[in-house]
Amino acid sequence: MSYTLLYWPIPFRGHVPRFILAQAGAEWDEPGFDAVLAAKTARPEEQPTPFIGPPVLIDHDTGRALSQMPAICMYLGRKHGLSHDPDLELRLLCDASDILLEITCHHGATMWTRDSWTAFREDRLPRWMRGHERLVMETMGTASDGFVSGAEAPGLADLTLAALWHTMVDRLPPLRPLLYEHAPVLTALVDRVAALPALVRLRNDWADRADVYCAGQIEASLLEMLNEDMGR
Repeated sequence: MSYTLLYWPIPFRGHVPRFILAQAGAEWDEPGFDAVLAAKTARPEEQPTPFIGPPVLIDHDTGRALSQMPAICMYLGRKHGLSHDPDLELRLLCDASDILLEITCHHGATMWTRDSWTAFREDRLPRWMRGHERLVMETMGTASDGFVSGAEAPGLADLTLAALWHTMVDRLPPLRPLLYEHAPVLTALVDRVAALPALVRLRNDWADRADVYCAGQIEASLLEMLNEDMGR
């Protein structure tokens, strides 16, 4: 099965479909920054599917093209047998979109200030973490080494959580203690998923690239806040 994924050459939002594609054993190509920019700025009539911002997935088996990260991931989950609870999965994908929007101040619409970051780090971000901790515990019950999907292998919900939270604390290490403090079961889950062979290969491939999360001025703003936190 062959796909093209149009997304910037950074982890961030693109790692959600990447985690799914990798775990599914799918083959895909990513044509790079210039191709993504050309597609993004093309007229809607000339795009693979009308879209404002990436990611975009092109399924070469069917010729279908999809935009919007949740839609792409739901499609891949169904096609590759990774979807077990569509309602929960869609909810988590929408949560992931919201969290990524918030941690980047609406994709860099503004930059972090000390006051705005402190409020986010002490209230909003832990609230997201605790919410997902509750969902994981309610779904997994007493199984400390299982998956949210309830299956022996991770499903779409597990991959979504890992792509969101493990990528965040992997690329922004000062946030790992915060995740563990507020969501230890979630932390164990996303670490377990990220340690699967297909995802280790994906992450090792990205480890050889620039050490970025969301890139640009907003990442610089994030790192400034985290460095200040560590120095306090």
